[in-house]
Amino acid sequence: MTAAIPQADLDQLFESARTHNRWTDAPVDDALLAKAYELAALGPTSMNCQPARFIFIKTEAAKARLLPTLAPGNVEKTKTAPVTVIVATDTRFYEHFPQTFPHNPAAKDMFASNAALAEATAQRNGTLTGGYFLLALRALGLDGGAMSGFDAAKLNAEFFPDGRFQANFLINVGHGDGSQLFPRQPRLSFEQAVTVL
Repeated sequence: MTAAIPQADLDQLFESARTHNRWTDAPVDDALLAKAYELAALGPTSMNCQPARFIFIKTEAAKARLLPTLAPGNVEKTKTAPVTVIVATDTRFYEHFPQTFPHNPAAKDMFASNAALAEATAQRNGTLTGGYFLLALRALGLDGGAMSGFDAAKLNAEFFPDGRFQANFLINVGHGDGSQLFPRQPRLSFEQAVTVL
């Protein structure tokens, strides 16, 4: 039986963790980003489909391409973030099944012949892996701010013109400036959000 992780770890991942919009000047080491991906990739996805793709926006030139696709309220916090991650989904994730699902590589035909199933599977599991990635960032001592305020058509045209990848959501990454945090917003209670049958 697996033991529960210590309270300090729960604090870092959940209870004290916050969504950051303002950043310190501390740089983000590429090795930490790589480790965050490696940890997130270990999280479960259906049929080990692994549809999430991550684009790390770090340079001024890449930021200049990204900023026009954002909702106005997301521009400044993205401009000042050391890294912005585009969490995208690979619409043809199943082409990797000979590698990722080797005991049944023919399973790719099930998705190749059913576009609606492939799209739903990619979206669901890509979002799940993006969540793993956000928790991996926290586990490694980084902060993140997930965002959905962007023009997906513009972003996809700019970064994924061949259409294979589709943007899901964005995460600004860095070392958050805790002095600039808003008060934490209320959460729904267990009784409000959970039904036990």
